Amino acid sequence: MSEQGRLQNFSVDQAAGAVVLVLGAVASLLLVIWQSKCHCKMNLCYIFQCERRPPSEEEMKNLQDQIKEKKEKNKQDKIDKDEKKNTQEHPIFNPEPEPLIPPPALNPDLP
Repeated sequence: MSEQGRLQNFSVDQAAGAVVLVLGAVASLLLVIWQSKCHCKMNLCYIFQCERRPPSEEEMKNLQDQIKEKKEKNKQDKIDKDEKKNTQEHPIFNPEPEPLIPPPALNPDLP
């Protein structure tokens, strides 16, 4: 019998790896289609059907406003965090600094 055209014996873990690779490729393709800005409909054997439409101009404006607000909030939080860090590290701003010179003796009899 000829060896050409005959599949070799594969183990279960090799078959599982091949299935995972194929499913990952299909899922990646569907993800790219779903995240695109075009109008698309998905149908999975008439069990799961969904439709994606790109956002309208008003929704895009709202999203841009939300992004600006988050950036400003993050920027302000970073400034506040830096100020708090500088205040804690700098000895001038420490509310109760440790005395650098020991206090004089209270007993005048001692030198």
